Amino acid sequence: MLSFELSEEQAMVKETIAGFATDQIEPVMRELDESGEMAPDLVKTGWELEIIASSVPEEFGGFGEGPSALTGVIAYEELAHGDLSTALHICSPTVAAYSILLEGTDEQKNALLPAACGEEFKASAAALIEPRYSYCPSMLATRAVRDGEEYVLTGQKCLVPLAAESDNLLVFAATDPGAGFAGVDAFIVPRGTKDMVIGDREKNMGLKALATYPVTFNGTRVPLEAKVGGSKGIDYLNLLSRSRLALAATAVGMMKRAAEHSRDYAKERVAFGEPIGSRQAIAFMVAEMFMETDAARMLVWEAAWKCDRGEDFANDAAMAKNYAAEKCMKVCDGSVQVMGGHGYVRDNMPELWFRNARAFTTLEGMVMV
Repeated sequence: MLSFELSEEQAMVKETIAGFATDQIEPVMRELDESGEMAPDLVKTGWELEIIASSVPEEFGGFGEGPSALTGVIAYEELAHGDLSTALHICSPTVAAYSILLEGTDEQKNALLPAACGEEFKASAAALIEPRYSYCPSMLATRAVRDGEEYVLTGQKCLVPLAAESDNLLVFAATDPGAGFAGVDAFIVPRGTKDMVIGDREKNMGLKALATYPVTFNGTRVPLEAKVGGSKGIDYLNLLSRSRLALAATAVGMMKRAAEHSRDYAKERVAFGEPIGSRQAIAFMVAEMFMETDAARMLVWEAAWKCDRGEDFANDAAMAKNYAAEKCMKVCDGSVQVMGGHGYVRDNMPELWFRNARAFTTLEGMVMV
């Protein structure tokens, strides 16, 4: 039976990360968005939370027993409550680290996981999203074709976080087009590999503090050993579903922050002699924000619980991600409306949350639990 009581470890994770988000991330959220740059000290402190190291076994450089999806979504919600760009920046290396931990060969684990558990933040990008209107993660246009002792990669990716500063890119490509999720594999491509071109930093509507890049593969050749999981490959749907849970959790964190801001503003803002929250239209809107936030969280937690139990959770993760993406946009739009014209002004936070929330319908494979 699904339990809603946090374990002692989960409660400690929640409290620690919530404190970091409130004390250090929230005060500089606007500054990061305006400058378009991430604060190195903030990343350093976030890395010291050891999110990856606590999930990686000791033999590969960590001190954990494997990633817990439920603990992960709790952590990501609190980070995104502080700022979504910061959360995605700090946690972007989880995609490569967990993909290799869960699906990689022992050689790949020994070669790459210790760096992911080191004392200093090491950027590691995952390239999944493609710049085309018909993009679908089960029908990737990026191809990987075997040629002797190598794979040849062709195609384009976009919204690849931290690509320019990552030592390695984890590239998802179709090896068996038409086979759906079963026909997709992942490849480890070192930065500087011939015929892989990392373009200029993208100019996005939101997530301005998160550096994302387009990446093009013009017949990029990698050895057979670069294929994650070796000859057996990966369970791509499992990895994609774990990523969807992580993204859904960050959406919940944003929803919660926007709802709390709207509640507090409605209590404090006085118009015509009374707080605007005393008016039914505003009160109902704020109440619905909290209802949607809790509903999204329950979908995420149930899917994560199933994941940790080894049950089939792919449909649950997809529903949680889609629901959270839709409702996050609604809640953040509501936070703009509650403030009226002030919500559209850059001096106030709702316009930033609104821009960031729009990204969730596009994002895939940015973080993982």
